[in-house]
Amino acid sequence: MSTTQSPKGTGRAPLSETDPEIAALIRDEDIREAETLRLIASENYASRAVMEACGSVLTNKYSEGYPHKRYYEGQQVIDQVEELAQSRIRGLFGKHLADPSELHVNVQPHSGSPANLAVYLAFAKPLETIMGLGLPAGGHLTHGWNVSITGKHWKSVPYGVRETDHRIDMDQVRALAKAHQPKLIWCGTTAYPRAIDFEAFRSIADEVGAILAADIAHISGLVAAGAHPSPVGIADVVTSTTHKTLRGPRGGMILCKKVHASAVDKAVFPGLQGGPHNNVTAGIAVAAKEAATPEFTAYAHAVVANAKTLAEALAARGFGVITGGTDNHLILIDVTSKGIGGKPYAQALDKAGIVANYNSVPFDKRKPFDPSGIRLGTPALTSRGMGKAEMEKLAGWMDDVAKSQDETLLAKIAGDVKELCKGFPAPGLSV
Repeated sequence: MSTTQSPKGTGRAPLSETDPEIAALIRDEDIREAETLRLIASENYASRAVMEACGSVLTNKYSEGYPHKRYYEGQQVIDQVEELAQSRIRGLFGKHLADPSELHVNVQPHSGSPANLAVYLAFAKPLETIMGLGLPAGGHLTHGWNVSITGKHWKSVPYGVRETDHRIDMDQVRALAKAHQPKLIWCGTTAYPRAIDFEAFRSIADEVGAILAADIAHISGLVAAGAHPSPVGIADVVTSTTHKTLRGPRGGMILCKKVHASAVDKAVFPGLQGGPHNNVTAGIAVAAKEAATPEFTAYAHAVVANAKTLAEALAARGFGVITGGTDNHLILIDVTSKGIGGKPYAQALDKAGIVANYNSVPFDKRKPFDPSGIRLGTPALTSRGMGKAEMEKLAGWMDDVAKSQDETLLAKIAGDVKELCKGFPAPGLSV
């Protein structure tokens, strides 16, 4: 028998004692998120409850398999957590269906990209043809772009947007689908400010016998609250992240018709990954419960209203607003008219306490790492309770930064931003 004993209290010391360097960095990020205007369209503030679930004892448990069909014992609690997450997501997204029980839910994907990859594994063999919105037109890497595994292992036929109005060209989608007979068609975006016509995509998929997959990673919170049309019941399979507009943890999920349940579940496990992150599953359950409230519904509609206000205010100040506005949480801006590139503009905004990302615009003549535009989103600002007046003020600051990148000016705006943020405490932060 070993005489070696573990030191008393091992693992019980707080982070500030165990690793003060990481504790300090977390504190710095806490402050940064509290004192800046976060306009990254894919970011938000998770609630304290969601973060508490994600930082819980559930991180200790390994759970390969699905509820009541696990490969490890000791799953009595974990099975209940996962079933609760599934049930709440089903209730949230299947409430308009005649029979919500026909909606299958998988909450095990570790993020949105693996969720999408599971759809390929379930429905398309390598080298079969797939279609998705091209990356330069606002699509996602995992919809078949050539630098992604999805563009290397499947034959990808990207569709695009019209040059006249930058809207998805449904005539082109139909023509390409008829010409190439894809096995899988994606409808979903990552930098597209307009509503997606899921019914039109369904019609085209039916014409060519394709599986229709809807990626709603950016808009899932809006869909859940009725602030954007839903693809559930229209598409064969729906994928999403669980953060962004849904305000949950960093995870993924797949919703599908029950006939596809087995194929989807096998693709996720054992096809692509081992055990799920049970702490994240709990966070998803909490977020789904929060999203079922009237307060969340009001929030989601406010996200869209704020985005429209901000887009209009920027257009009035001479910015190039792609498609002329927005239907969702996202705004794509061409800053060419301001005489500055998207990357240096995003960097200047960051110094001014306004956090966005540089982004290509449709038919961009500049390189992706130095594009003509920036991408903005209103989910995080709306989570703080900001509204029309704050969007107008923000547009003014953004115009000032576009006109001059003087360090003194940027520092002044950063100070004004900090003062504004004090009046709108961010959910979930300790600051």
